[in-house]
Amino acid sequence: MNGSSERAVITGMGTVNSIGKNLADFARALKAGDCGIGPVTLFDTSGYRTQVAGEVREFNTGKMIPAEFSLKRMSRSDRMAMAATVEALKQAGLFPLPEHLRGDVGVVIGGGAGGMPEAEDFFDRYLRTRGRRAHFSKLSSLYCSSTADHIASKLGLMGPKTSLMTACSSSATAIGFARDLIRMGAARIVLAGGTEPLSRITFASFNALRAMDPDHCKPFDRARRGLSLGEGAGIMVIEAFDHAWDRGARIFGEVLGCGVTGDAHHMTAPDPMGSGAVRSMIAALKDSGIAPERVDYINAHGTATPANDLMETKAIKEVFGSRAYRIPVSSTKSMTGHALGAAGAIESIACVCAVEQGFIPPTIHLVETDAECDLDYVSGDARYADIRIALSNSFAFGGNNTSVVLGKFTKKGIVHE
Repeated sequence: MNGSSERAVITGMGTVNSIGKNLADFARALKAGDCGIGPVTLFDTSGYRTQVAGEVREFNTGKMIPAEFSLKRMSRSDRMAMAATVEALKQAGLFPLPEHLRGDVGVVIGGGAGGMPEAEDFFDRYLRTRGRRAHFSKLSSLYCSSTADHIASKLGLMGPKTSLMTACSSSATAIGFARDLIRMGAARIVLAGGTEPLSRITFASFNALRAMDPDHCKPFDRARRGLSLGEGAGIMVIEAFDHAWDRGARIFGEVLGCGVTGDAHHMTAPDPMGSGAVRSMIAALKDSGIAPERVDYINAHGTATPANDLMETKAIKEVFGSRAYRIPVSSTKSMTGHALGAAGAIESIACVCAVEQGFIPPTIHLVETDAECDLDYVSGDARYADIRIALSNSFAFGGNNTSVVLGKFTKKGIVHE
């Protein structure tokens, strides 16, 4: 991804996920190694081999979204994203958004299932009532792009608006694209991230693939048996440095680079040698201007499937050589579950928390490391360290790979230090 020299800094973050319904709670939970994976209550899972996921419980939109923002045609996915957006804007000192900025604010949202849970409810009601009590308006938020539409319309945003759907890498790519828009001068501020709800069809599909652990996911563990699904939203306010600095905004970190590649291998399985993952990480580092030896932490894709964890381990070794063994790595999916289209954004926010607050989130449930997954996979408790550069990986179905480089903010720019 190329552009001008304009820096893209992070001035606000918001998240709703299974271990935190706001940024402060999320950061505390990451440090504590909390587990958000438990029995699903949103729908009946009794017919599946797996009944657990990282569900967002007690999601009270009335306390998180202003009353003037009508929720009438917003899906659960839309509402999680809107709550995260409002939190991020408040943290950035941009809520309510000044009128004069609205033409220079863009929206880039990654996602997957969109309003699928509402569509499932619609279909169920249609069958039960023979169409008498099934209202078509309930389907207005079915499409994945409705989230960006709601955010833009309710905030009056007239800058670039884009929705991305590349499975598990969607929101990571959204963050990278937002940085490009800033660097190109297409927007001064971009609201970027992703959202994903738990839906019956997604849950059934992963069960059919036998890709889910009946208990909870155990990334890089010898006894891992698959992933745990999750849900949630993560939104960043990404802003041109000069604009943020001039208005006196607090700056939490910087989006330094992004790499996007394709495997051209298989619809659901990664290339066993990790060629796409390798090229993704190399491209992100090249884009950022950061040498591999400067990376202090890797937030792994770390799904806990046998194929992914081994592939990612190989790919990290290929990119970082002998230093790979000295870079702390963890999978925060062990706590949140795999939030698919929102995962990359939630994990990028985790990286910024790690950089700003000086800690490495643990990989919980990791008891006995797989002999072939032999890197420094942080387990047990959080590890406190000076983290200046973090790399976040998102490797998706269809071979859609995205890596994002995030850095500590310095006025001079950490790339040049």
